[in-house]
Amino acid sequence: MIEKTQNDVAAYRNPEQLHHDGYVLLRGAIPMAWLDELCRVFDDSVKPRDQWPVPRDADWRHALLDLSPSVQSVCCIPELLAAVGSMIGERFFLSQVEGREPLAGGGHQGLHRDLSAERPGDTVLAIAFLDDYGTENGATRIVPSSHRNSQFNFNELSKAVQISGCAGDILVFDADLVHAGSLNVTGARRRSLLICYFAEPLYSSHIKTAHLRNVRMEPLWFNPPSA
Repeated sequence: MIEKTQNDVAAYRNPEQLHHDGYVLLRGAIPMAWLDELCRVFDDSVKPRDQWPVPRDADWRHALLDLSPSVQSVCCIPELLAAVGSMIGERFFLSQVEGREPLAGGGHQGLHRDLSAERPGDTVLAIAFLDDYGTENGATRIVPSSHRNSQFNFNELSKAVQISGCAGDILVFDADLVHAGSLNVTGARRRSLLICYFAEPLYSSHIKTAHLRNVRMEPLWFNPPSA
């Protein structure tokens, strides 16, 4: 049964640019006063890779923290939800959130898409950074406007842009946007929350697979301005 609680989402300030680029980097979206608690929750929630239903990559640290009220508060930041609502364009829900951190000498990924499920734009991801991030500690690479380019050549590495910024920033992007993690060269901390939002039609499939992804939280529902 679909969760009853629904929350209205504000209109995004520049939807045309957002849909053209396929992403937005929200600088300082997380209040600085929240960061110490979020880092503590992350560190207290790390689980070994073999204790997940599906074993995780050995060069990443993973944290099971979806029941934390402070983590869920990040997922519901109004500016973040406005961007997600504009991208998805219909009633949507917060499906999962987990902690990830590339270890020293790890984190590198090839360019890829995480892919929408049933239609373009029905899945939006967000990475909330709990530490400063850049070329030294494995920051995310993205290819702007690649989310609607079905002919993208994944060998064209020069088109990727590596983002950088400060703890408290949130990267929001269409699941079809080409992106990748980068090598954590220095081993400096780069904790983050990986957040996933789905359009309403994906609810049934989400429920069927939630246990495989170790999702424990109840979905949180949101109505975009047009709903």
